[in-house]
Amino acid sequence: MRLRTLLIWLAVVPTVAMGAQVVITAQRLLTQSQHLRTDVTSGERLGVPLYTLMTGMQAERTMTAARWAGAPVADNELHVRRAATDQAAAEFRRLSPDPEASGHNHGLVEEVSHLLDGLAATRERADARTGTAESVTGYYTGVVDAAIRVYQEEFSHAEDGELTRESRPAVALLSASEMVAREDTVLALAGPSRELTSAGFDEFISAVGAHRYLYDTWIVPYLAADERAFYEKIVASPEWQTKIRIENAVVSDHKDIESGVKLPSEVAGWRAAHEKFAGQLGMLNGERGRSVLARGDAKAAELETDVAWLIAGSGAALLAVVAVVVLTTRLVLRRLRVLHERTVTVAEDTLPEVVARLQRGQAVDDGALPAVSGDRDEVGRISDAFARVVAVSVDGHRQLADERHGFGMFAAGIASRTGNLVSRQLSLTEDLQDTFGHDEALLAQLMRSDQLTVGMRRQIENLLILAGGEVPDPHTEPMRVADLLREAAAEVEDFRRIERQALDEASVEPRVVSQISHLLAELLDNATRFSPPRSKVVIRAEMVADGLSVEIEDRGPRVTPASYEEMNARLHSAPPFSVLAQNAHRLGLFVVGHLADQLQATVTLRRSVYGGTSAVVILPGELLVPAEGEAPRKQGALLPAPLLPAQHRAEDRSADERTPGERKPELVLHTGTGLPSRRTPERSPERQEDTAPAIRDGAPARPALPERVPQTHIAEQLRVPRAPEPVVGQDTATPEEVADAWADYEQGTQTVEAELRQEQP
Repeated sequence: MRLRTLLIWLAVVPTVAMGAQVVITAQRLLTQSQHLRTDVTSGERLGVPLYTLMTGMQAERTMTAARWAGAPVADNELHVRRAATDQAAAEFRRLSPDPEASGHNHGLVEEVSHLLDGLAATRERADARTGTAESVTGYYTGVVDAAIRVYQEEFSHAEDGELTRESRPAVALLSASEMVAREDTVLALAGPSRELTSAGFDEFISAVGAHRYLYDTWIVPYLAADERAFYEKIVASPEWQTKIRIENAVVSDHKDIESGVKLPSEVAGWRAAHEKFAGQLGMLNGERGRSVLARGDAKAAELETDVAWLIAGSGAALLAVVAVVVLTTRLVLRRLRVLHERTVTVAEDTLPEVVARLQRGQAVDDGALPAVSGDRDEVGRISDAFARVVAVSVDGHRQLADERHGFGMFAAGIASRTGNLVSRQLSLTEDLQDTFGHDEALLAQLMRSDQLTVGMRRQIENLLILAGGEVPDPHTEPMRVADLLREAAAEVEDFRRIERQALDEASVEPRVVSQISHLLAELLDNATRFSPPRSKVVIRAEMVADGLSVEIEDRGPRVTPASYEEMNARLHSAPPFSVLAQNAHRLGLFVVGHLADQLQATVTLRRSVYGGTSAVVILPGELLVPAEGEAPRKQGALLPAPLLPAQHRAEDRSADERTPGERKPELVLHTGTGLPSRRTPERSPERQEDTAPAIRDGAPARPALPERVPQTHIAEQLRVPRAPEPVVGQDTATPEEVADAWADYEQGTQTVEAELRQEQP
């Protein structure tokens, strides 16, 4: 997942969560406001009829109790009271079926309506005095209790604790008024005799204790200032004091209540006092109820305002969050993009250039490398960490370059000392050839020793090439291609198996002759080493569009296409030394890769049509000059050349041939690295005139230096041409048949290759 996506998700998830929280909160507040609005509407429409019904039921209960006890109650008065109750019940029934009017306490409202269905039957029992007085009054008490529960449910709001606290005094006032009304009913049941049953007395005592507890605990502490002042005015009135005095008189001085209780004479003043303070309590109850409804309406409006502010504030906050996230994302991504571009530039351009300069031994400008900025934020720390990594990497490459340079100097020193020994060995071999040339067997061994010493010199040159130096080149004149191939073949131990074919219309610049000769010698040595003993290795050259093409074809074992691809990858450019560590048995190809890189030449290995390997070397045209004194030949023509340069060397020697005792010691030349150069034979003055230095680009070449030509001191007996070899019939086998035949030879060559690997240090 991209960082941009992560940052977007980092903003989207909290934003969505915040939006969801706002929606949930707003919905909850709106639902609470709607409930409050419904309760207020229900209270305003149903509260007054319900309270009228409750007070009417209380008054009818007292009047029914008084008539049951024998008190003088006029029929028309009872009829008026019942008519008022019926009117309140009818109004209540008219509103109760509407759920919108009854609110969320619709079930309790239905319960009150159901209880009202028994009102007519209760009145009939009261008029006929059927049953007991307690059962009749108990019906009215049940209706009043159900009405109080409606109020309690109406004013109870669990979502708003403050509103619930304010509604508690209203419910407590209704309950306390009911307790006082029950006292009135109990005293009415005493009748003119002023005698109460034990059950009636217990109910009176309970009502007194309950309403006093409610007023002291749940009403007075929660009343508002104006409501408390009104309540204090009620309790300070003479009527309330009469009430208190009568209650105390009824409760006190009663030891045995099993047979009934005789009420004191003060009870006669209860009716007049109750009619006055009951109306005042009703006003207090109504005021408190209206206050609760007003508070509910205000709370609903407050919740709606809160929702509006919540939506507006949350919307602004979300916009701010989105803006901050967008700006932050763009800032972070811009800084990361700059860091990425700088990192890519350092990794792809600066660092490779620095490494290349270090490998060439050049100084490095530290200002081109990223520096530690010291920024303390996350991106700055990453940039500083990358700068430290680059610094450590450059220091490591600088150390490796210094070590490689030191190793190159060390290797050059070793090559110089070893080259001196090889030079002395070659001089000694020539002395022995001159001295014992008459002994054919000994001369053959000396020639073998001479060839091995030449191979040692080539290995020393390999060491110099790998150490970063150049092969010393004593040539001062361009060399013809045929002579170059002859010189390369002479460097190979099994040179008699090499068949040379070359055109003679071009020459090679003297400054690169030894390098090209060394490159071809390595390829020829590799070809003869891995070819069957009696097979020929053919080397041919021809001019092509890109320069000079030299092809070396052997009859070696079959090589897989993957191996060709791997070897060509190392030959197309100078391979690193890690490749040499993994392929120590292929030192020759490793050297060829470095020489090809120095000459800007291309070397390609491919499968030959005869089953072996064909190595194609393309030398660029910049390294060639036209051959002097020769007419241009047709491109592609081949010149057969003799295998051994004996005749040519014999002509060189005839000019100043000496006896072993007369031979002058040859001068050993050294290069700047101390490695002895290849020597040229001494020439007579007249031959030096014939071979004047070639001129390229108007600059004369350096004068020829003496060079030792292998086997020029051959015995006279060996100079006679060899007997012609028997003519062998042309092989009629197809290339595919030849390839299959040599496949059987592959097992043996693999054994030889394994032995060569073990010989490597």
